[in-house]
Amino acid sequence: MNINRRRGAIAFFITLGALLVGLSVGLSFGWIILNDRAVALAVVGVILFSLLIAGVVLNTVFLVREIRRNERQDSFLNAVSHELKTPIASTRLYLETLQRRPVEEEQRQQFYKIMLADSDRLLATVEQVLKAGELGQRHRQQNRTLVEIEPLLADCIQVTLQRYHLAPESITLDAAPEDAPLRVLGIAEDLRTAIINVLDNAVKYSPDGVHVRCSLAIARPNSMTLRIADRGMGLPENQDKRIFRRFYRVPGRSTARIRGTGLGLFLVRNIVRQHSGHVKASSPGPGLGTTVTFTLPLAAPATGPELP
Repeated sequence: MNINRRRGAIAFFITLGALLVGLSVGLSFGWIILNDRAVALAVVGVILFSLLIAGVVLNTVFLVREIRRNERQDSFLNAVSHELKTPIASTRLYLETLQRRPVEEEQRQQFYKIMLADSDRLLATVEQVLKAGELGQRHRQQNRTLVEIEPLLADCIQVTLQRYHLAPESITLDAAPEDAPLRVLGIAEDLRTAIINVLDNAVKYSPDGVHVRCSLAIARPNSMTLRIADRGMGLPENQDKRIFRRFYRVPGRSTARIRGTGLGLFLVRNIVRQHSGHVKASSPGPGLGTTVTFTLPLAAPATGPELP
């Protein structure tokens, strides 16, 4: 109901803005025709009416943007509430079961496993929200160190495989070139967050089977690329840049049932930018998979282990 109400409000403001612009244009030309001999007054009138039209257009655009922003924020709050309440309710249910009646050891261990997975899910959601606020407020001033990208990526792959109980062949890593070490100057914790967020998306948006391929390469003498390609749901047209916005989630019934907060790729973009790099997403179309590519500057050979 709220979504329909907002869509009605958007349509109302667009219609109102169009009517006001049309009215202003009509009055402007009518006034000029009636005062065709007063050239100076006509010019002043045209300028004033042009300013009025520009103000109406800007006001309409601003209102529509605010309505859409509020809609994304409400969707984010609903998603976060779900992500927080679901694992808590699940854990509470299993704890109450263990408290009320005796449970066989095998089933008890299964309950422990599920509760641990729920706590990991809860912790991941909390950390994601906290990091989004941290990165959105200011540029991080932490000391940066030399980070070896290949072992970091391999560790992120193992974490994702364990988190989703996947077979080792579900996520593969192509061997990096041996002629040059792929090292960047940065914050290992943040880079780990960015890579895991992309891997999480690749798994979640592959409902028919996870087939993810990771690769590293030298793009130019002073930069490297990290590609994470999946064969999942892909992206509709004109979504490759929007998915990096805060709270944004690709619309559609097929993606609505997939849990998420709309913060993952926003974090990825900000982390990569703060490492003087850029990230992009590409997809041949829906159902044809998605490739996310990081481009990061390589650390200079003479760079020390840590910035002062």
